[in-house]
Amino acid sequence: MPENKKSMTVHRFLSLLLAYVVFCLAGGVVVSGFLLPGVYGVNAAAKAMMPSLSVENVDFNANDLPQQSRLYASDGHTVLATFYAQNRVVVPLKQVSDPMQKAVVAREDRRFFEHSGVDTQGVLRAFIQTYVKQGDTQGGSSLTQQYVKNVLMNQAEENNDPIAEYHAREETIARKMREMLIAEQMEKKYSKAEILQGYLNIAQFGTNTYGVETAARRYFNKSAKDLDAGEAATIAAVTKNPAKFDPTVDPKASQEQRDTVLDLMAQEGYISPAENSEAKAKPLEQTLHVQNVDAGCQAAGDAAFFCDYVTKQILNSKEFGKSQESRNKLLKEGGLDIYTTMDVNANNAAMHAARSTIPVEDPSGFEVAIAAIKPGTGEVLGFGLNRIYDATENSGGGTRTAINYAVDQVDGGGWGFQVGSTWKPINMVAWMKAGKSINQALRTSTSYPKSSFNCTGSDGQQYGFGTDSWHVENSGGGTTSPESPLQGLVRSHNTTQASMAQQIGLCSIADTAQEMGYRNSPKDQMDVHSTNSFQPTMTIGSSSASPLTMANVYATIAAKGVECSPIAIKRVIDKRGKQIQVPSANCHQAIDPAIAETTAYALNQGVVQPGGEANTTQLDGGRKTFAKTGTNEDTYMLTGGFVPQVASYVAVGNAEGSVSFNGKTINGVSRGSWYGMYIATPAWKAFMNSYLSAAGIPADNSYGNPDPRYTSGAQPQAQNGQRQQQPLQQSAQPQRQ
Repeated sequence: MPENKKSMTVHRFLSLLLAYVVFCLAGGVVVSGFLLPGVYGVNAAAKAMMPSLSVENVDFNANDLPQQSRLYASDGHTVLATFYAQNRVVVPLKQVSDPMQKAVVAREDRRFFEHSGVDTQGVLRAFIQTYVKQGDTQGGSSLTQQYVKNVLMNQAEENNDPIAEYHAREETIARKMREMLIAEQMEKKYSKAEILQGYLNIAQFGTNTYGVETAARRYFNKSAKDLDAGEAATIAAVTKNPAKFDPTVDPKASQEQRDTVLDLMAQEGYISPAENSEAKAKPLEQTLHVQNVDAGCQAAGDAAFFCDYVTKQILNSKEFGKSQESRNKLLKEGGLDIYTTMDVNANNAAMHAARSTIPVEDPSGFEVAIAAIKPGTGEVLGFGLNRIYDATENSGGGTRTAINYAVDQVDGGGWGFQVGSTWKPINMVAWMKAGKSINQALRTSTSYPKSSFNCTGSDGQQYGFGTDSWHVENSGGGTTSPESPLQGLVRSHNTTQASMAQQIGLCSIADTAQEMGYRNSPKDQMDVHSTNSFQPTMTIGSSSASPLTMANVYATIAAKGVECSPIAIKRVIDKRGKQIQVPSANCHQAIDPAIAETTAYALNQGVVQPGGEANTTQLDGGRKTFAKTGTNEDTYMLTGGFVPQVASYVAVGNAEGSVSFNGKTINGVSRGSWYGMYIATPAWKAFMNSYLSAAGIPADNSYGNPDPRYTSGAQPQAQNGQRQQQPLQQSAQPQRQ
C-alpha cells in the first residue's frame, strides 16, 4: 500500500517535537508546561543552531518590492497606462485605515502583537492537528512568518532562481524552520508596525492584485486609508485563497469569507457587535466599485500608440539599464513615475483627424499617420492613426495593429512613406548653405548624367552614381527653363531640384538633411547615405521616412534652425523618489537662423499664399502658415508644415506596400487620380486648427522674414522653346511627385 505521509512513528514524532521546541526557544517564548522537561534535553541543540539565525541576502524593505510603473501625460496628472509584473503600489502604514490593519491581524494572526515572531500556541495547535490527530494540514504560521515566506518567494522570482522559489513554497519542516528563524530575527530588528506594513504591501489580495493599496483601488476605487470595516474585511479575506476569494471571481464565497473576518474582528473587540451586524447586512456586490486592471499600452485607449513609442524609447535607451531585459524589468517592477511629453489635446486632435479623414474600417484600407512635435524642444506632442492599437497575439496588421506607422521601424513603426515633394524644403536649405540665392536663375533639363551628381561627403567618402542618365520631368511633363529655386519650390517642379543638386552636389543635400534631423525609417538603412536612399532621386522625395522624422525636419525650420532629437519622456522618478536620467533632445543650432527664416518665408509667401501649390493648407483666423504638400507617384499623399509653436506631418497610403490610389473610393469619394491636397492636406489642416484652438495657442505672425543675402537676384525669364512659367499669383495644378 502507498505510504501514508502523515503516519506517525516514534522517530518522526520526536523529530517534530524537537523542531517545535527549537522554534519556541528561537522565539524567546515560554514553552507550554507539559513540554517543559524536554526543553532542557534539547537546549544544546538550540544553542548550536543560533549562528544560523542570521540570514543574509534577504531584503525586507517594502520599497524594494516589485511595483507598478505609471505613465503620465505632459500635464503631470493624467495617467495614460500602468505597467507591472506584480500590480502593486507600496504605501506606508499611516496610509492604511485602522479597520484594514485590524482586519488582517484578526484574520491572519490574532496574537500578532503578543508573540515575538512565532506563535507557539498556533504552532502547537497545527502540530497536534496535522501530525497527532492526522487531520487537515495546518500551518500555524504567524503573520511575521507569512511575511517572510512572501519575501523569500518574491526574492527567488526576482533572482530568477527556480530552486529557491521551490524551497520557499514547499510544505516541509525545513521550510517552516527557516521561516521561524528568520521571523524571530525580524522581530528583533523591526517593529510590529514595520512588519505589518511590509505584509500589507507584499501580500496577494486577488488575481494579479498585490498589496492593500492596489486591492483598495481595484475593488472599491478608493485608497487604503479610506477603507471601512466591511471593505477591509473583504480584502483581508482574500489572502487565504487569492484565486477563489477574489470578490470579482466568486462574490458569494467572498461574502462568506468577509463575514467570517467581521466576526473575528468583533471577537477581538476591534468592532462592536452593532458595527459587525451593520457591515454584514450589506450585500457584497453593492459595496464593490470594481476598476479595470488591464496593464500596459493595451489599456491606454487613444494614447496607446504614444504609449508604445514611450516603451520603445525606454527599451532602446541605455539610461534605463545595460540591456533590454534589465530595462523591461525596471519598467514593469521599478515603480516608476514616467512623465511624458504627450499633450492630451494634441493626441486627441491627431487621432480624430486621422479617423475622420479615412475611417478605421474604410474599404480602401489606406493608413493615415500623423505626428506632431514642439519646435525647439524635441517634445513629441502626439500621434494620430486610423487604426486600433492591439498588441495581442492575434493582431498583426489590418485595422488592429501594434505597429505605429508614425514612427521609425526601430521605435515600433514600419518602413516609412516615400516623402515626395515634402522633401524639397531640404534642398532649398542646402542651396542657401552653399551661399546661393533662392531667386537665382537655373537652367533646367529633363535629363541629367548621374555622374554629374558624384560628390565627396562630409566624412571624406567618395560617392558615385553610375554613368547613365537620370530622366526627370515635372508632374505635367517636360521642364521649365530657366527657373529659380523659389519658383521650383512654389510650383514643386522636379527638374529644378535636379539642377540645384547638380550645382551644389548631392552630398551637401544629404548632409543637410541629416543635420535637420532626417533619417530613413527602415532600421537597417537609417543613415541618409544608405545605398537604397542616397541617389539623385532623393531630391524629389524617393526616400522613405516616418511622419515623426519629417515633422522634426519641419520643426528645425520652425525653431530658427535649432534641431532636437525627438523625445517622449520629460522626467522619471523611481520608487525611492530619485530622479532617473532620461534621453536628451540634444538641441543645437543645426542651420543658420537666417536660412531657416528664409525657407519659412518661401513656404509661406510662395507655397501657401494664393498661387502656391499648397494654398489649401492656410490655417484659420489668418494665422501665418508654413507648409508643403507632396504626392509620391500614385501611392502616397503627404503634407508637412508648421507654425512657430507646432510642427506636424501627415502621410496617407498603404504602409505595408505600394498600392495605387487611382480609381479608388476613399471615405465615400471616388477619383480617377488622387493628390496630397485631396486627403493629406485636409487632415493636416484639421489637426492643426483643432489642436491650436483646444490648446489656446495664440497666433505668431512675426516669423518668416527673408534675409536679403539669400533673396537677391533677378527673376529668370523663360527661354525660347521652353514651357512658360505661370505667374506666382495664379493657382498651380496639383503635383504628383
